[in-house]
Amino acid sequence: MLRLQDALQKQGYYVAYFAAEKDDIDPEDVQYTDILLACTRNLLAQLTGDQTRIQNWLQSRKTELVDAMQSEVGFDSANVNAEVPFAKLTTTLKVSPTARAQIRKIVEPHTPSLIDALNDFICQAMAKTPQQTTDKLVLIVDSLDRIPAILRENKPSNHEQIFIHRSEQLKLLGCHVIYTVPISLIYSERGTDALDIYDGEIQVLPMVMVRDRDGNIHADGLEAMRNLVRQRVFHAEGVTNEMQLVSDIFDEQETLDQLCLMSGGHMRNLMLMAQEAIKQTATLPIGKKQIRLAITKARITYRNSVYEPQWPLLAKVFKIKDILNDAAHRELLFNRCILEYRYIDEDGEIVCWRDVHPLLRGVKEFKTALARLEAEEASS
Repeated sequence: MLRLQDALQKQGYYVAYFAAEKDDIDPEDVQYTDILLACTRNLLAQLTGDQTRIQNWLQSRKTELVDAMQSEVGFDSANVNAEVPFAKLTTTLKVSPTARAQIRKIVEPHTPSLIDALNDFICQAMAKTPQQTTDKLVLIVDSLDRIPAILRENKPSNHEQIFIHRSEQLKLLGCHVIYTVPISLIYSERGTDALDIYDGEIQVLPMVMVRDRDGNIHADGLEAMRNLVRQRVFHAEGVTNEMQLVSDIFDEQETLDQLCLMSGGHMRNLMLMAQEAIKQTATLPIGKKQIRLAITKARITYRNSVYEPQWPLLAKVFKIKDILNDAAHRELLFNRCILEYRYIDEDGEIVCWRDVHPLLRGVKEFKTALARLEAEEASS
């Protein structure tokens, strides 16, 4: 998303970016109202314009909102203005389940008027920028893909409630908006609805293909992950341009490559494991022992996210490099126990395949499930 922000800015767009999970929402309990308030707070913070209508919107609900926030985050009822209440609102939504329910109840009936006030602010603010028009404003709402699915019997999931049932409101903001959504929603029975609602503009970001579907190392993908490490390392304190990535930072090429391959092409996994390896290293270079320890810690985290009945599913995915489109496989996609890869073949067609995260392949339960599957196939 940050690379997209940079690319759009180079094309002359004004880009407002924020990661909702960081300051504004609790991914474990989020509703559309929370996202709208987060968008409002961040647009107010990143644009300069007349906030009168939004200030009036807040003033008309001042007493109720202050009552909801005061006991939770020490809100000063004498200090109500346009920006602070939204900062307090989103802070409270993130940290206080009790106040969260109260704020939603207050805000929910009045979201149309808030959207109107926000769009008026956007229009006036953009008129003062070099872009001058809302057509050149892009709002990127990151981290919504980390909202875990909450399934209720005979009721729509939280993903459906937010991105399907509230789609009209999500699309009403007076600018271009990019929302990151959980991959499990795109592969659910509502995936085609999402395509229709959002005009077919749903982009799936695959993993970097460090191995092909036959298990062979994919040189270009591996080099891309090496470069990612290189870019991060040489921004670190104490690292100079004269230092070599292999020899000064990592003791051997094999050590660096093992880290990249075990990430499965997932960039965040790579950075987290690299960070853990550095924590275990008293002096550079980073050696195999530190890399193994970082990999082991990450493997334990992934192992703990898999339920017992899911190991045979993972073994089957490893064998066929594909998934069934059901709730169990969608959950494993969401948890990144299954990774998705894409490439363009010689005919210009997009080829999509899936595989088990490399970290899980060394787990005893996975090995057992795979051996059992192979024995069943051999006897049939």
